[in-house]
Amino acid sequence: MLILPQAVQDLAALFKQLPGIGPRSAERIALHLVQEPPEKVRQLADTLAGAREKISACSLCGALTEQDPCSICTDSKRDPHILCVVETALDVLRIERSGGYGGRYHVLGGKLSPINGVEPEDLRVKELESRIAGEGITEIIVALGTDVEGEATAYYLAQQFQGKVARVSRLAYGIPAGTGIEFADQLTLSRAIAGRQKIE
Repeated sequence: MLILPQAVQDLAALFKQLPGIGPRSAERIALHLVQEPPEKVRQLADTLAGAREKISACSLCGALTEQDPCSICTDSKRDPHILCVVETALDVLRIERSGGYGGRYHVLGGKLSPINGVEPEDLRVKELESRIAGEGITEIIVALGTDVEGEATAYYLAQQFQGKVARVSRLAYGIPAGTGIEFADQLTLSRAIAGRQKIE
């Protein structure tokens, strides 16, 4: 049985930590890279390091950006009175790809989970309160998964902001129960946004 050199094993172990990459894929990528010309590998390493240095969270919404505030927050064509509240910055990208939403975003940075010690103060709820008070927000769309934590967070936000905004709505249930929006295709997401409903 062929034993891979330790350097290849170490590299594969790092790739295995990335989402969607299993042990065999990690091994193939590592083997491919160690056989590439050194300048190509250096270019990849420099590009990775450069991207990490250039990309940060938007100070307003929390989305990934190279400029601050981000292009979504500064886009005058977007409805400034509607905020779509999502769990992670990746959810912003998913909803944007659906093409069915024209407002702005707010990234919470997680979901409430008392069992795991995640309380409102651990999320970007205070920042959301500030935006509602200062930006004339009339509607919040809660775009969280339908798992227990997502439902609890949606309910908490509805209670917090009832009366402070005209409407707190939830994505329509085109998204499979018990999952997050990362598993929804573009059409499903688009329909879910269009069919959002008020949280009572």
